[in-house]
Amino acid sequence: MGDHQVTGGAASIELSSRRTGMSFQRTRMSADRTLMSVIRTSLSLISFGFTIAQVFEKLRDAGTLSRAEAPRNFGLALVFLGVALLVMGIIYHLHFMRALREERKAMSAEDLIRGESPFPPSMTLITALILLLIGFAAIVSMVFHIGPFG
Repeated sequence: MGDHQVTGGAASIELSSRRTGMSFQRTRMSADRTLMSVIRTSLSLISFGFTIAQVFEKLRDAGTLSRAEAPRNFGLALVFLGVALLVMGIIYHLHFMRALREERKAMSAEDLIRGESPFPPSMTLITALILLLIGFAAIVSMVFHIGPFG
């Protein structure tokens, strides 16, 4: 009976270790979903701000409006807000992922988890960085009237 308990205990420890390892993957996916929410909100702010600025600028150029500075400034503020939110989201994501990796290494060193699977590059993070570049390009285009969006 004692031998059966040892075997059952080892299986239980192995199962627990696997579940803990899988929880790291679930936590990583949760962090990616959080970053996707930030991307969605930032994209909305950037695109809406850019659209407001462009529409009122075109109305001014057509002579329909004599001044369009206030809507342009509001649009620019929305784009800045979207870019700032995205920068904060990326920084938070990077800090969170670094802490998660460190926790995983510590638990692995204590032999609490086994079979480390790699953390591949986050496609969500890559998308966020590309959107950040687009946001900066939109700001440059709106302020200096140059670039691909001018």
